[in-house]
Amino acid sequence: MAAPPSASLRTNLSLSFLSSSNPTTKPKHQPPLSFLHLKSQPINSSLHLRSTSKTHHLNAISSDLDISLLNPHCPSLKSRLASGQTLYGIFLLSFSPTLAEIAGLAGYDYVVVDMEHGPGGITEALQCLRVLASTHTPVILRVPEVSAAWTKKALDLGPQGIMFPNIESASAAEMAVSYCRFPPRGVRGTAHTIVRASAYGLDDAYVSRCEEELLIMCQVETITGIKEIEAIAAVEGVNVIQTGPLDLSASMGYLWDPGHKKVREMLKEAERRVLDVKEEGRSVYLGGFAMPKDPPEMLKQRGYHMVSGAIDVAMFRQAAVEDVKRFRSAGKNTAEESEGKEDGYYSE
Repeated sequence: MAAPPSASLRTNLSLSFLSSSNPTTKPKHQPPLSFLHLKSQPINSSLHLRSTSKTHHLNAISSDLDISLLNPHCPSLKSRLASGQTLYGIFLLSFSPTLAEIAGLAGYDYVVVDMEHGPGGITEALQCLRVLASTHTPVILRVPEVSAAWTKKALDLGPQGIMFPNIESASAAEMAVSYCRFPPRGVRGTAHTIVRASAYGLDDAYVSRCEEELLIMCQVETITGIKEIEAIAAVEGVNVIQTGPLDLSASMGYLWDPGHKKVREMLKEAERRVLDVKEEGRSVYLGGFAMPKDPPEMLKQRGYHMVSGAIDVAMFRQAAVEDVKRFRSAGKNTAEESEGKEDGYYSE
């Protein structure tokens, strides 16, 4: 399998649409505005547009559509994991489209839009999916609870993955998987003829491939869950077991000390048991969060397949606090030293 595009290549591709054309010159072929956002939509196979006579309006639009705009050649997260890649992502809690776009342009392998702890819901998540599509960055939606309603609304937006919080048993994992599948394999409600996930009904192949391409992640983040972690990992349809050090520490009585020795030992036991299941030949992967004393490179060394290394609001908080401290700690000497550098302000 071909390697995914580098961060710089992805950035150049994403920006080329904005910079390559002369605003005063009309392109030879201008696609309908209603389809411009599909240029980078993370769909992994060519869209099969309805070209037969269904409605005059649809045929008129389809005839003007440049198919190349609808195929971003973005490998799925599942295919990249199967090829042995270790994926590096970021959590988006702010629901800021601007920060989402920056994260995509920076080159993260995926972005988790967090509806469990972030302030946004489906409407806000949709805006983030749209800007991330323009950067060819896959999105995973973390739902606030394991429910059919939240799963249905999340999947209708068209993410590449979905993350379920606080899975503590195989039966809970089976239920989560059933919410992701259409009948008769599951109970997902269907509106595939009109939702974004199917390009608003223009992608005839969506139903036949969506369940195969969707990455289903189950968070195991309590003592109870870890006791059942092998059974959860063995559930058909579960692709990733995501550990949760903060909730695990709380369930162990160390809410304010997630780095406690007993918490670290329990976390490593969970890691070992998931990796053992993987070694037995089951298609399940290990995902996790980096912590201040457990950086992402250490998770990679321990065998994690998906590593979430940062949170957008935490990154901004740290940068903002350091910026204020730097300013307030600056003394008179610093001001005097900077006077001679005014001439080079804009270039140095």
